[in-house]
Amino acid sequence: MYVENCFLGAEGVGRTIEQRLWSQGITRWEGFRPTADGIGEIRAERIESFIDDGERALERGNVDFFDQRFPDGCGWRLYESFREQACFFDIETTGLDHRTSVVTTVTLHQDGDTRTLVRDDDLTDETLRAAFEDAGLLVTFNGARFDVPFLESSFDLSLDQPHIDLMPTARKIGLSGGLSEVEQELGITRDLPDVDGREAVRLWHEHERGVDGALDRLVEYNREDTVNMVPVLESLVEKLDSQAFPE
Repeated sequence: MYVENCFLGAEGVGRTIEQRLWSQGITRWEGFRPTADGIGEIRAERIESFIDDGERALERGNVDFFDQRFPDGCGWRLYESFREQACFFDIETTGLDHRTSVVTTVTLHQDGDTRTLVRDDDLTDETLRAAFEDAGLLVTFNGARFDVPFLESSFDLSLDQPHIDLMPTARKIGLSGGLSEVEQELGITRDLPDVDGREAVRLWHEHERGVDGALDRLVEYNREDTVNMVPVLESLVEKLDSQAFPE
């Protein structure tokens, strides 16, 4: 689904009205007609105003416009139209509390490029700000509760871009658990199935002690967590599409 298929960004339009339009074959903005059944003159004017503003926002690549207009829980609808701006990222830390733990690695994947920043090397305020500079849309797994606040409290960084959190998105189709569990349900495989968050902490401490290969394995795990979010999101979008959008 593209944002051009969506009408619930218009004032007074919810999922029922949107479904009513779709059922009449009005599935894209250019197909909208003010005389559609069950719409009314005032609502039609609001839809036309939303379409005009939306076309300008889409031309400018303005993700925020749609994020602010769409209801909560509809962030997945942004992906197809703004996939080049989508920055998938994941962090590894030495614990769950930012007051007593530190960030060890951050991997970002955007538009086919993957980059990992490492503590005591290139993981700094400046490199993080630069890495997120072109990110119009953030994608994480449980990042709203963990990755984003942990980074913001640990670095001079503000991550206020529109955000698709895959954990609650997966729950929309009945999938729960962590990222690896969701991957298994979706048939997505891993090269490092035996590494988890606890092992990632151990690998960092081994790296600090000078154990050869520990950092490489940690980085590989962090990168796999990040890159695997791409097929996870695409699978979720496909399934949510099929539930919401008519043939």
